[in-house]
Amino acid sequence: MHNGINTDKQAETLAIAASGDEIRRASEWLTTALQQRDVPTPQVECLELALHEGLANVLDHGGSAARAQPIRICIEIRERATTGEACVEVTDAGIPFDPTGAPEHTPAKTLAEATPGGLGVPLIRRCSDCMSYRREGGRNRFMFGVRWPKP
Repeated sequence: MHNGINTDKQAETLAIAASGDEIRRASEWLTTALQQRDVPTPQVECLELALHEGLANVLDHGGSAARAQPIRICIEIRERATTGEACVEVTDAGIPFDPTGAPEHTPAKTLAEATPGGLGVPLIRRCSDCMSYRREGGRNRFMFGVRWPKP
């Protein structure tokens, strides 16, 4: 392991501290790792945006435990006969939260009804082809991924 990064042929992981600077580093790491594995640019951009939103949610809503322990990010690329798939898993020690079960966001009808926030999970949903969540060992394990047709 070097600089919090662990690599092998199946997956690549990064451990970060819970801070804005580390979110930036994680985004850059993800983009580089996916590009090196020939993930198409539109899917790289979707995963990078979803990761940024997911990590921002951990920092904003995960509580003190989320900020006190490292956040782990793992990427895995799978090649199937006709498709490619890239999955990202974010593991944190924050309060339990299942983004897959969060209610759909209802847009405000007027500016007076509008409230700040609540757009991160819908954005992750739009950027992802699949999502899953489980709580394990006192940690949230949130996975999201994209697929693309192989040429």
